Amino acid sequence: MRILIVDDSVTMRKIISKSLNAAGYGDVIEATDGADAMSKMTGVDLVLLDWNMPVMDGLSFVKETRQSPVFGEVPIIMVTTEGAQKEVLMALKEGVNDYIVKPFKTEILVQKIEALMSR
Repeated sequence: MRILIVDDSVTMRKIISKSLNAAGYGDVIEATDGADAMSKMTGVDLVLLDWNMPVMDGLSFVKETRQSPVFGEVPIIMVTTEGAQKEVLMALKEGVNDYIVKPFKTEILVQKIEALMSR
């Protein structure tokens, strides 16, 4: 399974990547924002996406992805500091499949990935 991590923080991308590698997910690529991510979507099975990023934020990426005939069905898990109910509901309404609030535990990330990908 190929996983795309989209976050403007190098540190957060490395933390998520390390967590995924420890859980056995080795095919991981990274993007610095939504626009960068759009250029790397070919062959991606799952997107782990931050909300607050320059150039194209996470919610804009979700909206654009969900309108794509090619990438519209790719599962997206929002991994962000935005944890208020309003933001969670907005992201789900736009098409995010699941939501994780930072900081997170690796076990929660893995559980959500496995649950989402087994559907």
